[in-house]
Amino acid sequence: MNANDVQEPCAARGAADFCLSCVLTSGLLIAAVVASFAYLAIDFGALFSADSAAAMGKFAISFLPPDLDPEFVRKTAWGALQTFSVAMVGTLLATLAGLLLSLPAAGRQGVATARLSRFLLNLLRSVPELVWATLMVLVAGLGPFAGALALALHTTGVLGRLFAEAIENAPRQPEQSLREAGSGGVPAFLYGTQPLVWPQCVAYGLYRLEMNIRMAAVLGFVGAGGLGQMLYYHLSIFQQAQAATVLIAMFILVLAVDALSDRLRKRMASV
Repeated sequence: MNANDVQEPCAARGAADFCLSCVLTSGLLIAAVVASFAYLAIDFGALFSADSAAAMGKFAISFLPPDLDPEFVRKTAWGALQTFSVAMVGTLLATLAGLLLSLPAAGRQGVATARLSRFLLNLLRSVPELVWATLMVLVAGLGPFAGALALALHTTGVLGRLFAEAIENAPRQPEQSLREAGSGGVPAFLYGTQPLVWPQCVAYGLYRLEMNIRMAAVLGFVGAGGLGQMLYYHLSIFQQAQAATVLIAMFILVLAVDALSDRLRKRMASV
């Protein structure tokens, strides 16, 4: 029997199976999208009407020009520093907790411990940051500390899972070789596996820091301090000029953190 005679039916059968699953998946996605639009009952005519466009344009113009009074700019800069501090503290606490939970979650301490750790990580990240912030405000009171705790709890669940997957996917040969040479479990992990996963873990941490900068600004809406709380206050009393200054500060802060994170990742990649 010719090898081509065997390969062609298999290829044809594989293509047919792939097309069938592709069609079924596409049909389900289209049905879900149509059902979502039908459930929401969006009035696109009113959304894109001339009156709506005029109202949105008038509202956008009310933000100009931003308030550049030196005293208010200093206040906004302090709010930006507070937002950055909340994100940094929350990410740092989450990184430490995520590293501690990633080892048992990766199955290094038995199946039962792995299941318990993964359940805890799933629980932490399944609760949104805003919900955690609402709970932490009740526990710790209004202010930046509640925001930092909220970010730490949610981000621990995210980073712990990512760190665990990085450890699971790392090659086991270096650590196994050290164990066979007589090294203990902890030194074998530190010298065999940790150097392989550390750059990836740092990249995950920096990426979550970028996300937490944005989320820290949003958490201010529930009393967690920073730029978000300033934005909520000025919007609630219809001070659009001051709100525009706060929005500009948010944009600059996000750009600065993104640029710093990008430089750190490039430096790590070149080492």
